[in-house]
Amino acid sequence: MGLRTKIGAAIAGTAALVAVVVGLLVHHQIVGAQYDAAVQQIGDRLQTAVQDHAAGVDGGFSLINPPDLPKPLGEAVKKGRWGVYLDRKGDGPPLLWAASKQGDAVVALRRPYDRETRTVRDLDRVLWISGGIAAALGGLVGLAVATRLGRRLTASADTAKRIADGDLTARLEPGGKDEVAKLATSVNTMADALSRRIQAEREVTANIAHELRTPVAGMVTSAGLLPPGRPSELVQGSAQRLRELVDDVIEVARLDVAAETAENEPLAWGDLVRKAVRAAAGPEDGVEVAVLGSAVVETDPRRFERIVVNLVTNALRHGSAPVRVEAESGVLRVYDSGPGFPEQILEAGPQRFRTGEHETGLGLGLTIALGQAQVLGARLRFANPEGGGALAVLDLRSAVTATDRGLPSRPGQTSGLA
Repeated sequence: MGLRTKIGAAIAGTAALVAVVVGLLVHHQIVGAQYDAAVQQIGDRLQTAVQDHAAGVDGGFSLINPPDLPKPLGEAVKKGRWGVYLDRKGDGPPLLWAASKQGDAVVALRRPYDRETRTVRDLDRVLWISGGIAAALGGLVGLAVATRLGRRLTASADTAKRIADGDLTARLEPGGKDEVAKLATSVNTMADALSRRIQAEREVTANIAHELRTPVAGMVTSAGLLPPGRPSELVQGSAQRLRELVDDVIEVARLDVAAETAENEPLAWGDLVRKAVRAAAGPEDGVEVAVLGSAVVETDPRRFERIVVNLVTNALRHGSAPVRVEAESGVLRVYDSGPGFPEQILEAGPQRFRTGEHETGLGLGLTIALGQAQVLGARLRFANPEGGGALAVLDLRSAVTATDRGLPSRPGQTSGLA
């Protein structure tokens, strides 16, 4: 049950409860007032009847020693008291009795009490109708209030989710001075603080990477001048790896810039995929390419190549060969034979400076691939197929301008890197 339903039901229930309580109070008040008025009236008439009987005058409306006098009233009269009794027994209308003892005789009066009964019945009907209308109106008012409150809370939740997903420009319009307005202000304050902190971290990261680029380039050059040998190879490999990491950090910093755009051009899908895979690995590395459908896509070849290189490299480095790359009309699938993607990547996607539980590295390869895919307007998702291994799917169908599904881009050539 949603908050809107809960608030509406609570207000409607409160309105119904108030209507019932007020109805009961009005009912008892009217019943008591009618009974008191009837008792006063019949009591005055009884006093007159007793005086007439004592004077030997028959008024014609009193009863002397009535046999059907209600027993409770008769017992009260025997004790020398006069009394009034409302008799609701029998099939007929209720009767109001009044009796008093005069000498050895009992003087009594009675009259129908149906007029008061009808009045109370009509009053109860009006109270039930008005109570139902009040409960319905209360429910509508509660639903309206809850709907407005629910929309504001939903907007706050949606904005918070956008901020969590990386949209640091998302803000709320705080209106009013209630708790929801305070929540909106708090969300905006949180977003401002988070944006400033992330921006500061990005600037520090980018500055460090730029400062490291020159000495790292000198290190790579110096390592190339070392005499041949195993120590030189280790130094050159480490220096080259450090250079790649610095370039990755710089590229991540560039992806954080909002003005980052793609330079698109129409390209043949099969040729584009083969060229990108060749930049990452060859058949001797255990990488196989299968172009299952030709197409023409309008995309940025440099950014596309960067995505494919990172996906294939990640499959070889953190998975295992053989790696299969399937290309079909704007959709690219990269399979490997490793243990699969870590759970945190499947749930939240790749995050910079975070890899799997037992993996090394900074976690920038998939982060860069995801960022470049967003610049291209493509979707990149990760999964672990049931048969084992890992699967990365790049969906670039939005950039496809022409397709020929089911036909290889080159007859007889659906695999290999030739």
